[in-house]
Amino acid sequence: MSRASAKHTSNAATGPATTSSAAAATGGPSGESAGPVIHDHGSVLGTLGLFTVLLGAALPLIDFFIVNVALPTIDHDLAAGPALLELVVAGYGLAYAVLLVLGGRLGDMFGRRRLFLAGMAAFGLTSLACGVAPDAWTLVGARVAQGAAAALMLPQVLATIHSATAGQRRAKAVSLYGATAGLAMVAGQILGGVLVAADIAGSGWRAIFLVNVPVALLGLVLAVRSVPETRSQKPAPIDIPGTVLLAAALMTLLAPLTEGRAAGWPVWTWVSLAAFPLVSYAFLRVEKRADRQGRIPLVPPSLLALVTLRRGLALLLPFSIGFGGFMFVIAIALQQGLGMGAVTAGLALAPMAVAFFAASLAGPRLVRRYGSLVVTSGAVSQLAGVAMLVLAVRHDWPSVSLLDLAPGVTLAGLGQGLQLPVMIRIMLSDIPSERAGVGSGVMVTTQQSALALGVATLGSLFLSLAAATGMRDALVITLLAQFGLVVLTGLLSLRLPRSIG
Repeated sequence: MSRASAKHTSNAATGPATTSSAAAATGGPSGESAGPVIHDHGSVLGTLGLFTVLLGAALPLIDFFIVNVALPTIDHDLAAGPALLELVVAGYGLAYAVLLVLGGRLGDMFGRRRLFLAGMAAFGLTSLACGVAPDAWTLVGARVAQGAAAALMLPQVLATIHSATAGQRRAKAVSLYGATAGLAMVAGQILGGVLVAADIAGSGWRAIFLVNVPVALLGLVLAVRSVPETRSQKPAPIDIPGTVLLAAALMTLLAPLTEGRAAGWPVWTWVSLAAFPLVSYAFLRVEKRADRQGRIPLVPPSLLALVTLRRGLALLLPFSIGFGGFMFVIAIALQQGLGMGAVTAGLALAPMAVAFFAASLAGPRLVRRYGSLVVTSGAVSQLAGVAMLVLAVRHDWPSVSLLDLAPGVTLAGLGQGLQLPVMIRIMLSDIPSERAGVGSGVMVTTQQSALALGVATLGSLFLSLAAATGMRDALVITLLAQFGLVVLTGLLSLRLPRSIG
């Protein structure tokens, strides 16, 4: 697409939404969109453009999980130690979570295509820095920068979809985003194992980062040609107090939980945790005051007043905590507990990836017939999968094979594939197009924070129990904790609107 065409797209794709109902996302009964008016002459997000933004969505999620199976190799090569290894994971997750909402706001202001390009370029450069890091602290710093780059890029994906598509095309694009997000999280761990074991040109673990460089270059070329420019017609200025307080709230929660166990729970971790509710309360007060005074806060309270977004976020939180914790714990249990290599540990999750993708493709058809009950049925399937994993670990440890794990991870993946894409579709359904960047930023921040929280809480639980009771019992108890989270998601899914536009 030429620059002139992209400029025309910005005008056509960012008109004000006329409703905040579910029709804003999928169109009314006649098929006409109640959101922005989109014309057919080159101003919509085409197939290549959709592929490109979904590639941009996959990269940050892959990189959150790709390091899990590489941690033992990184420790061996860089003599990192437990605390720095957790920072390799947590540094990326913290920067990513803290800056996501700000990234969405910047896209609304300066153009989502422009921020997508900047984020993609920065992601490629910081991945290169990770891949050539000479020591552990340099790797941690590069990972923090990589997380910041991801926070610039990812919010633009859903915002572009929301602003440059309409009707059933938008519903399909959002479903594909959900499928991509879930598949990327599972595939990241599989890809990490394959790349570490392949040891391409002697690169070892460095390949998990260096592989991003050519992918980012491809993404840049495709984005220039195919992604339309969209922005809010009335962009809001940066909410500096809100940004600072949101960053402080997330830091006071996630930093001590991720580093506390490895550091021996020093005083600063307890002070930080005690400060979390106070900082969170201050953030809410500042945002509400800004809203009352007619200014536009970082997280507008009116967005959280949308029932679909609020209930969807409540569901996304336990879902993502369980997902993030499981992926981290299973990587350690398979390699250190069962002695599997990186490839075998990654491939153990292949049935989950296949089942997730199949379920996410079937989801849109099932939603038209059964509505949000698809999410509830997905929770039931995931419960069955986790229960089967518990039984396999209890009865067959330490001789658990890939065949023993396959039924459980398949059912769990099937259930997750029925849940996540539908949750995302519901959460975005009522967000007006002029707030697409902020809305997607809030949703992805919740998801990313919960993934990091899952690694911190379930990961710490598992590692603490493994030292005290052994790997088998630690894994069983951690899986039972995840079972409880899935029960919670299933119950919360019953509060979702039954009909989905």
